[in-house]
Amino acid sequence: MAGATPKLIKELREKSGAGMLDCKTALNECDGNIDEAMKYLRESGLAKAAKKAGNVAAEGLITILVNDEATKATMVEINSQTDFVAKNDQFIALTNEVTAHVQAEGCSEKEELLKTTINGVNFEEYLNSKIATIGENIVTRKMTTISSDTGVVNGYVHLGKVGVMLAATCAEGAKDKTKDLLKKVAMHAASMKPTVISYKDLDADFIESENKAIIADIEKLNEELVRLGKPLKNIPEFVSKTQLTDEAIATAEAKMKEELIAEGKPEKIIGNIVKGKIARWIEDNTQLDKTYALLSQTYVMDDSMTVEQAIKACDESIEIVEYVRFELGEGIEKKEEDFAAEVAAQMA
Repeated sequence: MAGATPKLIKELREKSGAGMLDCKTALNECDGNIDEAMKYLRESGLAKAAKKAGNVAAEGLITILVNDEATKATMVEINSQTDFVAKNDQFIALTNEVTAHVQAEGCSEKEELLKTTINGVNFEEYLNSKIATIGENIVTRKMTTISSDTGVVNGYVHLGKVGVMLAATCAEGAKDKTKDLLKKVAMHAASMKPTVISYKDLDADFIESENKAIIADIEKLNEELVRLGKPLKNIPEFVSKTQLTDEAIATAEAKMKEELIAEGKPEKIIGNIVKGKIARWIEDNTQLDKTYALLSQTYVMDDSMTVEQAIKACDESIEIVEYVRFELGEGIEKKEEDFAAEVAAQMA
């Protein structure tokens, strides 16, 4: 049988997605037998993938797929070695195909995904063939799906680098506006990086350690402000609303009243003054919430309100119940490249 011919190369490329030279080589090695050439390409792909498996893949794309009913959303992070490949049409198509597959199969872990079948082949074989074609190590690193039977879900991806998904319950008639709001809140979360939905979700040990750290930072800042002759920052007693018990608030109010009486303020206006002061005191003593709790943060779309207030302004029935945020390459230790040394070595 003849080896590689233009017609056979074209047919093999369409079937395999491999490059022209790889198809030509496979057909020549297999005397023009398409089935044998496909097998050859698969085995070649496995070999190439094995060689690239040790390469650090910290670039890539985050992709989100929301179903038509806005009841299910899937987010997947797929890593490549370089940002250049992440912009490649083949890689983009791969991420979209894998995200749809993850949603259809209901995978939540890489190990589950590797056991599935996609386009008639085992997923690992499918991915290895893409590695061979694209020419870089590719890793399907993280994936998650959220859903809601009594509300809606939505998400937002910023430049393929940061992805956020949210699920909310709401009244039946509020689903459309809830979907729109979730997109805006997801954009907010992509920028402001909250770690939990509510201050109630913050870990107690984390609050305690951050309480000490924030006070120490402000005390240090005040030392510099004293040197510069500038007004000092208020040093908080607490950092989260979880710490603001009725007793703590009552103690703060009593201290404020004593100070106002000592200043000679008329008793009839003390109540209103204390009301304003306690609101400021609560703001000063909830700094951790504004940093890490989504609902407590100042809403980037309207800085006159918090995210929680923006949600209630949209519809009282809306309640965010799930929040997931991916940041591309987070936690991956990237290899530091010394380009000057690399160029010098090549010129030696």
